[in-house]
Amino acid sequence: MASFKVHITFPEDKIRNPIIYDLGKEFNLVTNIRRADVTEKTGWVDLELTGETSEIERAVETLKGKGVRVDPIEKNIIE
Repeated sequence: MASFKVHITFPEDKIRNPIIYDLGKEFNLVTNIRRADVTEKTGWVDLELTGETSEIERAVETLKGKGVRVDPIEKNIIE
């Protein structure tokens, strides 16, 4: 199992979407919110993703494809 921490920034039009919930359903991952600040107009989450490396990589690409900004907190996936 691998673990990867990311800082996710949501655009205003994505704030109400259950994006983190969807990640856990769509991919075989455990999502662990480490810190967050979400308001009506802005939002960010420090999120730890745990699972197979390929699933983590696919999940990150999916987030980016949905218009969510994803910045790694750690440089590499930790196994």
